[in-house]
Formats: sequence, C-alpha cells, structure tokens
Amino acid sequence: RFCLPLVLASLPMMATGEQIPPALQDSWGDFWLFRFFVNAAGYASIVVPGFLLIQYFKRRNYLETGRGICFPVVKSCVFGSEVKSVHQEDGSLPPRAEPTESSTTRQVFKLLFCAAGLQASYLTWGVLQERVMTRTYGATETDPGEKFTDSQFLVFMNRILAFTVAGLYCALTKQPRHGAPMYKYSFASLSNILSSWCQYEALKYISFPTQVLAKASKVIPVMMMGKLVSRKSYEYWEYLTAALISVGVSMFLLSSAPNRHVSTVTTFSGIVLLCGYIIFDSFTSNWQDALFTYKMSPVQMMFGVNVFSCLFTVGSLLEQGALLESIHFMARHSEFTAHAVLLSVCSACGQLFIFYTINQFGAAVFTIIMTLRQAFAILLSCLIYGHAVTVVGGLGVAVVFVALFLRVYARSRMKKRSKKLPPGETPVQKV
Repeated sequence: RFCLPLVLASLPMMATGEQIPPALQDSWGDFWLFRFFVNAAGYASIVVPGFLLIQYFKRRNYLETGRGICFPVVKSCVFGSEVKSVHQEDGSLPPRAEPTESSTTRQVFKLLFCAAGLQASYLTWGVLQERVMTRTYGATETDPGEKFTDSQFLVFMNRILAFTVAGLYCALTKQPRHGAPMYKYSFASLSNILSSWCQYEALKYISFPTQVLAKASKVIPVMMMGKLVSRKSYEYWEYLTAALISVGVSMFLLSSAPNRHVSTVTTFSGIVLLCGYIIFDSFTSNWQDALFTYKMSPVQMMFGVNVFSCLFTVGSLLEQGALLESIHFMARHSEFTAHAVLLSVCSACGQLFIFYTINQFGAAVFTIIMTLRQAFAILLSCLIYGHAVTVVGGLGVAVVFVALFLRVYARSRMKKRSKKLPPGETPVQKV
C-alpha cells in the first residue's frame, strides 16, 4: 500500500541522478515526467474516442450510406473531399517569381523586410520564452515572487492565436480547395504540442544557449536515422559538417565556468527533454510533408494543425484544472499577461514570415536568416540573462554556425549541379 507513493516520490531523483533544486522539488507532482504523462492522458481522452468514432464511420461505409445535416462535416473530417495530387509540388507553395533586373530594388527591400520580420519575431520570442520560464513574477524586497510553471498553458496561448491568425488569413484570401481529411492534422498537432512543451520545459533544467545549440545539431540524429532506417547515402560534406557540429556542441557543453548559476547547469532531465523535442519535431515536419501531397497551402496547414492543438491543450488543461490556475496567475501578474500575449503574437507572426520568405526567396535564403537568428539569440540571452560562456565555449558556438553555413552553401551548389544532370541520373539524397 505504501510502495507506490514511495516509488513516485523517488522518480525525480532517479531520473536526474542528482539532487533537484529546491524550486523544483515542492512535490513529486511537479516533476516533469509526471506532468508529461498527465498531459498525455488528457490528450488520450480526446484521441481515443475520436479514433473509435472514425473507425465506426469507416466500417459503416458512411461515405455512401450517410445523409443529413451532419454528412458534410463527417465527410470533411473523416474522408476528405479530394484525392491526393499526383505531384507533391501541387500542394506546396506556389512557384516563386524569380527576381528580374527591373525589380532588383524591390527584391532587396522584400528580403530586408523578411529578414527583419523573422529576426524581430523569433528573437523577441526567445527572450520572452526564457524570461517566462526562468524568472519570477511579483518579486519585492520581502517576497521572492512566484514562477509560472505550466508549460502547456503557454503552448495553448501560442496555438489559439496562431489558429485565429491562420483562420482570418484563409477567410480573407483565396486558398486552394481543401481535400485532406481533417483528422490527419491531429497527428502533426499532437507531436507539435509535445515538442513545444518539451522546449518550454527544458528551460527549467538547461540554459537557453544550450537549447539553441541542441536545435542546431538536430541534423545529426536525422542523418543517423536516415542511414540506419532508410539506407540513405550522403555526400562527404554532409558527414564533415555533422562532425563539426558535434565538435562545436561538445566544446560548448564541456566548457563550464566555475561560477555558473545552478539553473544553467545541464542536467539529465534537460537532455531527455531536448531529445523529446527533436523526436517530436522531426515527426511533425515529416508528417506535414506527407500531408502536402493533398492540395493545400501552408496557411491551411497552419490552420488545420492549430485547430487540433487548441482542442488537445484546452481539453487537457480543463481536465487538470490548470486553465483556471493559469488565468488566476495572469490576473495576479499583469507583467506575465503582457509577456504571454506578446509571446503568442511573435509565434504567430513568425510562422507567417516563414511562409512568405520561403515563397519569395526559397529555402536556402530562409535557412541563412534563421541560422543568423540562432547566433543572435545566443548572444542576446548571454547579454540579458548573464549566461557565462568561456572562450572554449564561444569557439564551440562559432564552429557550429560555420558548419551550418557550410551546409547551406554546399547544398545550394549541389542543387545547381543536379539541375545540369542528364535525365537518367539522380543526385545523392540529402538531409
């Protein structure tokens, strides 16, 4: 009778392998692994009935036998209205116009606009993310204040605004006729909210610069999985840049200043959460690529994914009673309210800038802008929040970003070469 509480109480100690900071050990219910399973149970309470309902409609052959006022809704959600397009390009972004001599100035201004929008959105988002997850609110000389700990509520705030923005954009602009079954968005939505939750939660255990470098090194596990599972082959420069990224990240992680704050120490929990972020995020992008075989625009994708994200997160928050607690926290701390709203605005606007930049200038230019953004984010975090970085750690960061720029340059060269290949030859598959 007493074994289960004892085991649950010892889970945080066993998972981290070290003593948990006092701020994180108020109760075993505050441990991230317990919260993860509670959130997952909340999502399952929506996913499982939905799955059973979908199977019921398919077994009844509802598409042929159904009728009535609910028929269009069920058809759209379960069966869709169109078959897949033959070419994946039909469902992706429309062909972007190549810049001409007469529009060079206009293209330059567009590029500056895209770069400024992406940098402003995601740099502000990064600074606010660290502020919300690592600092207290309402601190005075006599009161240390309180931290906001519910990462899922922040995910909900981001998704509800993104859903609103995407919905308005689809309503006000002409979009392709939608054909994908709506329920298929739920898979990308589930992995997306889990990856975002892991990203927020990881900041309780690791520093923001470490998190950024971990995102930059995501290419390494992707290459490993491609080699082991799909038997993909890669060019020598891809192995070289992956090795450089590994060396740079290792230099940064192993070089620790002796007087670093406890909250910036990399823990086992932080590493596990980052791995969870990378795994869920990789699934999201791959599933979205598969959905683009239907005719849809990126904004329709954004709308469909965020519909289910709002449903999952608000359902889980209501079941836990955490929605009212978070709203009460917002009422107590107006500064947090402003930060949470601005965080959501930056996230939604950033997604729109991503679509526009790739449409106008292609993926290579977008990757360069976002790589620079990661470097600036680390610099801003160190300046604003006082993260100590040694000389060796700084060199490690430089090695990582040099490797990323080499990847962008080499990939663009390979694409140009592949266009000149004879029809019978195919280039080596890239990450």
